[in-house]
Amino acid sequence: MQPKVMMKKKNISASKASLILFLCQIVSALDVPLDSKLLEELLQPPTITQQSPKDYIVDPRENIVIQCEAKGKPPPSFSWTRNGTHFDIDKDALVTMKPNSGTLVINIMNGGKAEAYEGVYQCTARNERGAAISNNIVIRPSRSPLWTKEKLEPNQVREGDSLVLHCRPPVGLPPPIIFWMDNAFQRLPQSERVSQGLNGDLYFSNVQPEDTREDYICYARFNHTQTIQQKQPISVKVFSMDSLNDTIAANLSDTDIYAKPVTERQPVLLTPTGSTSTKVELRGNVLLLECIAAGLPTPVIRWIKEGGELPANRTFFENFKKTLKIIDVSEADSGNYKCIARNTLGSAHHVISVTVKAAPYWITAPRNLVLSPGEDGMLICRANGNPKPDISWLANGVPIAIAPEDPSRKVDGDTIIFSHVQERSSAVYQCNASNEYGYLLANAFVNVLAEPPRILTPANKLYQVIADSPALLDCAYFGSPKPEIEWFKGVKGSILRGNEYVFHDNGTLEIPVAQKDSTGTYTCVARNELGKIQNEVQLEVKDPTMIIKQPEYKVIQRYGQVSFECIIKHDSTLLPTVIWLKDNDELPDDERFLVGKDNLTIMNVTDKDDGTYTCIVNTTLDSVSASAVLTVVAAPPTPAIIYARPNPPFDLELTGQLERSVELSWVPGDENNSPITNFVIEFEDGLHEPGVWHYQTEVPGTQTTVQLKLSPYVSYSFRVIAVNEIGRSQPSEPSEQYLTKSANPDENPSNVQGIGSEPDNLVITWESLRGFQSNGPGLQYKVSWRQKDVDDEWTSVIVANVSKYIVSGTPTFVPYEIKVQALNDLGYAPEPLEVIGHSGEDLPMVAPGNVQVHVINSTLAKVHWDPVPLKTVRGHLQGYKVYYWKVQSLSRRSRRHVEKKILTFRGNKTFGMLPGLEPYSSYKLNVRVVNGKGEGPASPDKVFKTPEGVPSSPSFLKITNPTLDSLTLEWGSPTHPNGVLTSYILKFQPINNTHELGPLVEIRIPANESSLILKNLNYSTRYKFYFNAQTSVGSGSQITEEAVTIMDEAGILRPAVGAGKAMASRQVDIATQGWFIGLMCAVALLILILLIVCFIRRNKGGKYPVKEKEDAHADPEIQPMKEDDGTFGEYSDAEDHKPLKKGSRTPSDRTVKKEDSDDSLVDYGEGVNGQFNEDGSFIGQYSGKKEKEPAEGNESSEAPSPVNAMNSFV
Repeated sequence: MQPKVMMKKKNISASKASLILFLCQIVSALDVPLDSKLLEELLQPPTITQQSPKDYIVDPRENIVIQCEAKGKPPPSFSWTRNGTHFDIDKDALVTMKPNSGTLVINIMNGGKAEAYEGVYQCTARNERGAAISNNIVIRPSRSPLWTKEKLEPNQVREGDSLVLHCRPPVGLPPPIIFWMDNAFQRLPQSERVSQGLNGDLYFSNVQPEDTREDYICYARFNHTQTIQQKQPISVKVFSMDSLNDTIAANLSDTDIYAKPVTERQPVLLTPTGSTSTKVELRGNVLLLECIAAGLPTPVIRWIKEGGELPANRTFFENFKKTLKIIDVSEADSGNYKCIARNTLGSAHHVISVTVKAAPYWITAPRNLVLSPGEDGMLICRANGNPKPDISWLANGVPIAIAPEDPSRKVDGDTIIFSHVQERSSAVYQCNASNEYGYLLANAFVNVLAEPPRILTPANKLYQVIADSPALLDCAYFGSPKPEIEWFKGVKGSILRGNEYVFHDNGTLEIPVAQKDSTGTYTCVARNELGKIQNEVQLEVKDPTMIIKQPEYKVIQRYGQVSFECIIKHDSTLLPTVIWLKDNDELPDDERFLVGKDNLTIMNVTDKDDGTYTCIVNTTLDSVSASAVLTVVAAPPTPAIIYARPNPPFDLELTGQLERSVELSWVPGDENNSPITNFVIEFEDGLHEPGVWHYQTEVPGTQTTVQLKLSPYVSYSFRVIAVNEIGRSQPSEPSEQYLTKSANPDENPSNVQGIGSEPDNLVITWESLRGFQSNGPGLQYKVSWRQKDVDDEWTSVIVANVSKYIVSGTPTFVPYEIKVQALNDLGYAPEPLEVIGHSGEDLPMVAPGNVQVHVINSTLAKVHWDPVPLKTVRGHLQGYKVYYWKVQSLSRRSRRHVEKKILTFRGNKTFGMLPGLEPYSSYKLNVRVVNGKGEGPASPDKVFKTPEGVPSSPSFLKITNPTLDSLTLEWGSPTHPNGVLTSYILKFQPINNTHELGPLVEIRIPANESSLILKNLNYSTRYKFYFNAQTSVGSGSQITEEAVTIMDEAGILRPAVGAGKAMASRQVDIATQGWFIGLMCAVALLILILLIVCFIRRNKGGKYPVKEKEDAHADPEIQPMKEDDGTFGEYSDAEDHKPLKKGSRTPSDRTVKKEDSDDSLVDYGEGVNGQFNEDGSFIGQYSGKKEKEPAEGNESSEAPSPVNAMNSFV
């Protein structure tokens, strides 16, 4: 599988590189197979493919599902440990393991207690090649305890003092989310003065009289159980100095004791306390640092890092800059962070010393190793952390120190070295890297395989390339040890070498510059010590496509005709397509454009036809193009008149300047013999978009003044363009500038939307106003929102230079009323319209219930389900998805690769149809609800079965061993039985020489048969067969075939031994024998010659010598004989014994293809009956061929001629 590693230190790095190169090819092929059949045959140790998280907090009200899925060959078995000891699931009725899986299901909903199943679980997947283990999965049920009852004293505080309201939520699992609300369930407003700390307490930097209320309520939301716990309301009473002095004056009128007025105070940190503190955070986590200060005026918080800068792109400020947030922290973020609280009276600061530690993380995780016997290799496990983690190894889940000895294995710290491995060395190794902050566990198997080479590229694959371009010929392979790849050209060619070829590690042969002589057959040979295999591929090198006559630049007068040529030359085996474009776009849909085979003609040319015309020629392998420009000019009626575009207007003047309007006038330029039809007025905003001209309006060509509407706060310049039939003039010179006065915005942003991007936020977006729409300087936007259907006040912020604002801390998927109002330095735009948006969606919480399947027929089923409650959708309900897949065929009882199919049903549908099912199969399905965030959990898998259907046609029907009166039929069972086969139905009937069908015979054959001998048939007769399979449902489609019994044995040349017995086996019809037909033809020819001679003699008249008369009446028995061979001179029937023409040899199944029987007597009327009339004359006289049958797929050809039949037996 890889190059052998020499036992020298200097070669170890090379072996590692070879190993990595090998794994890139082989391991990925095992995980993502190119050939699934190949992988089904390879043994493989177990691999954990899915498992529950290490810290698994479960809902105590629902069943506990602990996932453990693994793959391997053979399929692995599963076992579990709990708290380090074997967990016998058979002894606990509430615990089951899913079939063909290691996933545990603990049935809490049937009386179990989640607390009873707390603990540390670990799964082991084992087969004959080793054992893989999962992480330690800590199962803990979530907890949402109630608040302990406490007596809360009212908080009486003086105006200007600081105040902290403690929340102290109950300890839950996982920790709750804290927020403060009032009795009306409205969130308490927070600001730089009043804010919630990370610990949930509510901090007042200084209290104001408006803070007086009796319903400060702290809420704790436990997301895992979807419960909210409420603390008792806290009362706060703020005494203002004026009211306090009035009270003192009324009660102590005889004294001069008064409360001191509110005094400003410099900042003091409320949290953290002291001047320094420490913070430890783990690498990759989010670092949160907090500083909240008291003081009057309210202090402002600023953060710095001593001796360094805050990391860019990872630093965020929250809670009015009281919280510093750094995401994805690393060791480089360690250091001292100082928060500074400052107001007009002074400042206070606090230094937080941050140390970033690290749980173990991989540097090099061990990777699966596939070796062949005798090879070397290594597993490397390298991890880092702070502190540095300890590395330990396990073999098949057992510490390697106490695991069975393996002489090929040597442990060297974080590396296991394997030398001269054998098949028994296959195992799964576990690497554990741990420190005080966590651990990592990785499985990696060593799989020792001895496999002969296999080539995965299809045989005779055809590659086609264009000459002078690269050709890549694939030879995907597999084997253990890793096969060597060689390439040959031609059947007996030599091995390919040299610089004109590039040999890739994956077996691909690259010809960098393919030429015409590169065409041919290429053979890829893969060999290792266990065997050799080869595969042929075909390469065809095509001539490039060329445009031998390109379109040329044309200048044409208006209303004329123009033609562009595009003559091409291409490879004769490629079919080119020609496309014409105008200005890189499709030709106008106009009947004036005529596309010919090699040209483009434009009739009645107009000015719009100006442009660039491109001819593009495409084949399946290449593409070429050529372009030409067409210029359309005016066609003057007389040489003296010249038509042209008008000259630009001039003398632009602005009059009647008002705040929102101005009058523009101009003088037209020369119209150049074509009347001006209209004027186009454009404007430039020199204040916001200098250099950009915008369309303002247009007026008829007879008008030279126009009243223009203006917008505030725009520096206008105007220009005018004249238009006639020829085209547009150049723009006029710009007018003088006119700056309009500022005003409130006239309009608000458009396209206001509110869509959450996270479950706890609301993203408000809008389209910003353009510069000239601002109507004045200082354009800003007031963004306002409030929760819909809740008596809540609008919350607003003012932003500038943005078109998005994110509202954080929102409940999941609730409606909000949103509005965005524009304002500038002069005031606000009109009150905007309110739009409805929604905060972010979250994944649906529950799966559809009561899933039922009704099987309608063998290929169609209907699935029903109960809709989920809308409140559990947590988003816009988009529909339901039905996942279904075939588990196995009930007729074959064999599993195959599971290919899940998905059907989506939009809206709140509760049923759907599942088409395209396979008959007589077992299926599973589940249903999931879908919202804008994604899919919810799946319903439990529902199993259903489809009934039997009719089978497909038998896979083949072959007719062999023809004799005089019998044929042997062989067939293959249907590819898709679609049920239990009950029988086969065979129907057959003879076909005479006029293609008429005889009586139909039907035979029923048991389903377990695969061949049949039909006896008592007529000799030299064609039969047509119809064959199909049956299930209990009915008959499937049939397959047809034709065959012929052989001729009478008497006409067949046999060896001398036993020849007499063969001749006597059946009486011969002499009229059908070739020698007899030949003899009759010879006699007829002699008679014809004698008649001709007599006719000539009679015409001459007179007497003739006796000698001539004697010669004329010579013995006819002697005249025709030749001396050399004794055959008839005038006639020879050797034609009956000539060998068949090249390529027409009868196939082994005794049938003759139609194209091979063109010389047969069958074509001339010969049949199985007598060939002569009663007087012995030949019937057909070769007067005409009979009508031939049309070819039907792979059916047998016509009956063979006697010549062919005899030659097939010689």
